[in-house]
Amino acid sequence: MNSRIDAWQLQGHTALITGASKGIGYATARELAGLGADLLLVARDEDHLEQVRVDLADEFSDVEVLAFGADLAEAEERLAVFDWIADLGAPVSLLINNAGGNQPMATLDYNTNEVRAIFEQNLFSAFEMCRLAHPQLVQHANAAIVNVGSVSAITHVRTGSPYGMSKAALHQLTRNLAAEWAVDGIRVNAVAPWYIRTQRSEPALADADYLDEVLERTPLKRIGEPEEVAAAIAFLCLPAASYITGQVLAVDGGFLNYGF
Repeated sequence: MNSRIDAWQLQGHTALITGASKGIGYATARELAGLGADLLLVARDEDHLEQVRVDLADEFSDVEVLAFGADLAEAEERLAVFDWIADLGAPVSLLINNAGGNQPMATLDYNTNEVRAIFEQNLFSAFEMCRLAHPQLVQHANAAIVNVGSVSAITHVRTGSPYGMSKAALHQLTRNLAAEWAVDGIRVNAVAPWYIRTQRSEPALADADYLDEVLERTPLKRIGEPEEVAAAIAFLCLPAASYITGQVLAVDGGFLNYGF
């Protein structure tokens, strides 16, 4: 096959995608499957995840689609994911750390447990997933990690300070691992979305006045779609992006040029 076509395909890859049953995670699964990658899907809602697995397996019959229910904020469940992968004998070559969560409120209103829970979901889970995946990633010549960060890691938005702090740390983890693991042939990048049309964003965007404010600060004057973030994630996984590592790619309709 033409080498330039190969650079834009993911045949021979196995992608582990967290938070894979909805929103950006689901869109990323579809995008990577369309490029030829086998899929290992992880999410908390096991019943919904199984339906997603069936749907993707039907749509992409030429790739393997497997799923495992787990809450990655729990250390034992992270280990269970990699026990499952070891039993499958399918080494991971792409890791998409998309699982996360938030509980927006004023800084003074959080209790310690609420702050720790946000960090467990958004940062510590990704940190440990990267470390657990490393022995498998080093086995592949074109391994890559993509972390799903946020514009809240770069500028103030109304998501609450712990969320922005956790995502900022995730961006820094991306840079550190890119430098540390380049010698292992592992590229590490991140995406930083602004408002994307997902189940999580629907309540805020249902407020017409708030939506107007968001659009006013977004040069492209619209809300992003999960597929647009998935396309950026997929690009960072491709051999075509082989000289890109340690970067945080904003998928924000130009928002970071304005602030909010």
